[in-house]
Amino acid sequence: MFAPIFQASAAKHGEQVLHIKLDTEANPGIGQEFSIRSIPTLSGFKNGLELKRISGALPPAQLEQFVRDLAN
Repeated sequence: MFAPIFQASAAKHGEQVLHIKLDTEANPGIGQEFSIRSIPTLSGFKNGLELKRISGALPPAQLEQFVRDLAN
């Protein structure tokens, strides 16, 4: 249900914010390293530092705000 919203955001903001999907079942070590406990988990990084994290699917307007906060 969240995948189309995420893809639309990636298409809209791809020039400013890199959107990456990680399959934590196929890559459990990375999931553990970043303490991902629920799917989806959105983490926002800037210059290698995690700035924001939200667990759970977001409606488009909330995802838009999440991305805008990172782009600034």
